[in-house]
Amino acid sequence: MDQPDPMPQPPGTAAPAPPLRDRLTIPVLASGGILMAVMQTVVVPLLPDLPRLTGASAATVSWMVTATLLSGAVLTPVLGRAGDMYGKRRVLTAALALMTAGSVMCALSSDIGVLIAARALQGAAASVVPLSISILRDELPPKRRGSAVALMSSTVGIGAALGLPLAALVVQYADWHTMFWLTSALGALGVAATWWAVRESPVREPGRFDVLGALGLAAGLTCLLLGVSQGGTWGWASPRILGLFLAAVVVQALWWWQQLRSERPLVDLRLVTRPRVGMSHVAALLTGFAFYANSLVTAQLVQAPKATGYGLGLSIVATGLCLLPGGVTMLLFSPLSARISAARGPRVTLALGAAVIACGYAVRIADSRDLWMIVLGATVVATGTTLAYSALPTLILRAVPAGQTASANGVNVLMRTIGQATSSAAVAAVLVHHSSPVAGLAVPTLHGYLLAFAMAGAVALAACAAALSIPGDEPSADTRHARGTNRGARDGAMEGA
Repeated sequence: MDQPDPMPQPPGTAAPAPPLRDRLTIPVLASGGILMAVMQTVVVPLLPDLPRLTGASAATVSWMVTATLLSGAVLTPVLGRAGDMYGKRRVLTAALALMTAGSVMCALSSDIGVLIAARALQGAAASVVPLSISILRDELPPKRRGSAVALMSSTVGIGAALGLPLAALVVQYADWHTMFWLTSALGALGVAATWWAVRESPVREPGRFDVLGALGLAAGLTCLLLGVSQGGTWGWASPRILGLFLAAVVVQALWWWQQLRSERPLVDLRLVTRPRVGMSHVAALLTGFAFYANSLVTAQLVQAPKATGYGLGLSIVATGLCLLPGGVTMLLFSPLSARISAARGPRVTLALGAAVIACGYAVRIADSRDLWMIVLGATVVATGTTLAYSALPTLILRAVPAGQTASANGVNVLMRTIGQATSSAAVAAVLVHHSSPVAGLAVPTLHGYLLAFAMAGAVALAACAAALSIPGDEPSADTRHARGTNRGARDGAMEGA
């Protein structure tokens, strides 16, 4: 027996409020992105003390950062593809659970081998943002999607700005294991909230998972990022670094050949080579480079001893507080990014964001001695990053089929990661080359910092040019449908009149 049609609501009656779990979907996904960024940042204040706390060398301790970078770069496109195939909420929950398990391991151990393995496990959380953005595309109506995606993209910067002062406070006033117990509790809460508040997306792209493609991508990226991250330590002309770069070129060439011949590739390279998608990835790489230099250089600059003539000698906690305004700005400006993208298109928003980043570095070059100017310049860079990072996923969502949004955004996040790793190596090389002895220690000169700012600003301008070269935005299918519906409604009303 057919069910009766629902009674129409009287005119002027408000629509019923959505269930609580639907109203919490966006906050829960955003909190997962913030928690991921916090997890990646909290170890930074510990690095100077970890050799004493673990009995390991400084070079070994640095692998607590390198391991997370490598595993995150490898797992982000892999888990994005798995989400498109097997369910985005399922894979997102698994990524958060791996992150939490790594935090528990760090809380329970002081062995450097266990700590490095745990940090590698936490790298799985790098896939949280692309998976969440794909869920938002599948679940939200078009009018809410833009602001939600912009907020999700900004969580990376927000979490990083919150994580540094939080970790510094814990390290300064409590046992360092306490920090990981706290993040473990937050991670467990995030897993439970995600499973309860986020619905499983019905959009799937079935098929057999490309295991060979995943292994090839992992091998190539590991060689590339290991060479980039360790070049300054091992020597850029050393046989190990040159061998890693050669291996990366060979493996990635073979991987590209295999992907083009696979029926169900891990990464659809034909899609990647389209100008709208490929240039978006290039812009992501350049933006990641330009953004990351801000955090790296600001932290070192304000902590430099006053004997240098420019340093402020700030503590780790004070350094974190200097970066906090940038995180707050990213939270406040994400809705503006969505409005600009809706009015002018995400290509314009991306170009504007890259230009603002370049302006921020111009402020840094103009004055890097006064604290308020340092904070102002860093905040301007953070503002530009918000605009750029919020526009990138929207560009990808408009250019790829619904069944490939998680994997395509995963590749875009991967390009940002490569840009950040390259930025770290380039900034370190500049600062090491421009150092002078202060109290028996080699400290970067102010000229070295200004060169780093100029380099990052130039890359930001290159990102702006890459954004402007992306073919013009076309309305998405949802937008075209909404416009057609509105036009049909208006025509019907006129005919009735």
